[in-house]
Amino acid sequence: MTSIDDVHTELRRQPRRWLVTGGAGFIGSHLVETLLGLGQQVRVLDNFVTGSRANLEDVQRRVGAARPLTVLEGDVADNATCAEACRDIDVVLHQAALGSVPRSLADPRATHRANVDGFVQMLLAAKEAGVARFVYASSSSVYGDHPELPKVEARIGRPLSPYAASKLINEVYARVYQLGFGIETVGLRYFNVFGPRQDPNGPYAAVIPKWVAALLGGEPCVINGDGETSRDFCSVHNAVQANLLAALAPASATGEAYNVAFGARTTLLELFGMLRDGLARERRDIAAAQPSFGPFRAGDVRHSLADITSARAALGYVPTHDVQAGLAEALPWYVAQARG
Repeated sequence: MTSIDDVHTELRRQPRRWLVTGGAGFIGSHLVETLLGLGQQVRVLDNFVTGSRANLEDVQRRVGAARPLTVLEGDVADNATCAEACRDIDVVLHQAALGSVPRSLADPRATHRANVDGFVQMLLAAKEAGVARFVYASSSSVYGDHPELPKVEARIGRPLSPYAASKLINEVYARVYQLGFGIETVGLRYFNVFGPRQDPNGPYAAVIPKWVAALLGGEPCVINGDGETSRDFCSVHNAVQANLLAALAPASATGEAYNVAFGARTTLLELFGMLRDGLARERRDIAAAQPSFGPFRAGDVRHSLADITSARAALGYVPTHDVQAGLAEALPWYVAQARG
């Protein structure tokens, strides 16, 4: 079985040319940082609607100016832009998307344009440029209303939001392009990825950075529902590992989508306690914070838990960070950002 250490060794021995779409975003910028640190040639395509130039500046500071990064500003739904981005590229890591279930319910047309039209444009451009491997971000939302736990790749339900539908369509198109055109594809069904650089601002912020910002600002943390809703929270370090493994996995592993998670459930009440206790080490006043409760959110599933057996067997995926370890790395970053 290939390990992440084997992948790192192979990349240092034989660098590749990478395109990271959405590379100025949360997960994308971590991929860029890791690839540059391994001596790879990296190009970023981002329209900076949800991505941040500050993320790329942070990456460049961390890896040093001696490892230059090429940045192309543009839209994945534009054919000419995608063609330019894919020129002379070996591997595409396609992270660009409009995330968030509530955003997709508020503006389904924008979600479709970015997540479906943009996905097809990127697949087509990669195929025409002769890209060897196309690794893309899918989502645990594709499991929809299927009640089974843990979630197994072969059994999904009905999508509950336009965002979930867009990610399911991505998987269909990826398989069709592999069968019809021969481009190797691997999908990664992310389960609630979190970590440094995850934006705490805006109405569609993910729960961890949103609650951290609220606790640091003395604002209430609102739990949608009774707090027993559970998620399989996944550190961004695990997501980066999965992308690199998928990029170098044997051809027999392609044409599929794999769960990327830690493989354990955490309720929202448990998560709140972890965040409060972790931040209270920096700010004693936070120790007394209590959550407030609101209605369940439309489009949300009640419980989520991944079976990562397939990713382990096919890709060599072995997650290194559980929720506690991931938060231990992420919380200092959020505290530093709050201090300015």
